[in-house]
Amino acid sequence: MNLVVQGHATYCYTGGRPFDAARPTVVFIHGVLNDHSVWILQSRYLAHHGFNVLAVDLPGHCRSAGEAPDTVEQAAAFVAALLDAAGVGRAALVGHSWGSLIALEAASRLGERATHLALVGTAFPMKVSPALLEAAQNEPEAALRMVNLFSRATLAAPPSVLGPGTWVYGAGMALGRRVLRSNPRANVFHRGFLACDRYANGERAIARIACPVLFVLGTRDQMTPPRAAQGLIAAARGAGKDVRVAQLAVGHHQMAEAPDGTLSALRDFLG
Repeated sequence: MNLVVQGHATYCYTGGRPFDAARPTVVFIHGVLNDHSVWILQSRYLAHHGFNVLAVDLPGHCRSAGEAPDTVEQAAAFVAALLDAAGVGRAALVGHSWGSLIALEAASRLGERATHLALVGTAFPMKVSPALLEAAQNEPEAALRMVNLFSRATLAAPPSVLGPGTWVYGAGMALGRRVLRSNPRANVFHRGFLACDRYANGERAIARIACPVLFVLGTRDQMTPPRAAQGLIAAARGAGKDVRVAQLAVGHHQMAEAPDGTLSALRDFLG
């Protein structure tokens, strides 16, 4: 599905189903150097079980035009504009890694328009090591190898991802290269990591949300370890929010390493 958002062509995967703005809608937001395809199992299932799905390519990434966001706040404004362009009054927001910060900031701005907020592989603050920032800027291939090693707890994908025998490391490298090369005008690798590193509004944003929030954390996650989400969880509970936490024995790519567990957590949360 193609929409015009903030004056630019924007691609959203709808799970193979026609979009109907009258149905409940779920917006899936990917992380750094990813695109809509990382949500393939979860988005397709929900699309065939009563939901609209908008698994978006963020601006300047793959099939979406426009300037790649410099900050979490810019990306959150894009998400709000996406809902307007799709004619959606209210939606659930689901984000992974950088996308979790975008979903959090967007939900805080949308108020009652955000029905649910799911933060997958999240942390706050989401600091990025200086070495990785430098590599993403000057040696992106080396940085991509680092990310694909540290972000995974297994090299063997479950059958429900892309089929038996899928080489998840190779698939991750190929996706990262494709996303990076899709935008010759900007280094979306470095830009996304810098946006994560500089985002400072997490605790204020979680206090302002008006919907339930789900944390989906990987107990073996080296990129955003569960302990790095505890401050945000405590802030949400301290503000009286409806907080749920699902922990999966996987690394940072929860959607691919535990596709069924991630889907079950989302499905139960969305009701």
